[in-house]
Amino acid sequence: MRRVISVVVGVVLCLVGALWIGQGTGNVSGSPMTGHSQWTYLGVVLILVGVVAVVSAFYRRRTR
Repeated sequence: MRRVISVVVGVVLCLVGALWIGQGTGNVSGSPMTGHSQWTYLGVVLILVGVVAVVSAFYRRRTR
């Protein structure tokens, strides 16, 4: 169950990070975040955290 939660959280983080990159680069409009480059960098960091969460879910040993 813990693996499933880690994968879901990781995927959600990647999706939000992709949205932030789109807003930071100006490709996604309609937000005060649009066009501000710091959201691009934060989006990249969020995607990296999401990838780490997904990868660690698959490499985690079973405790049973």
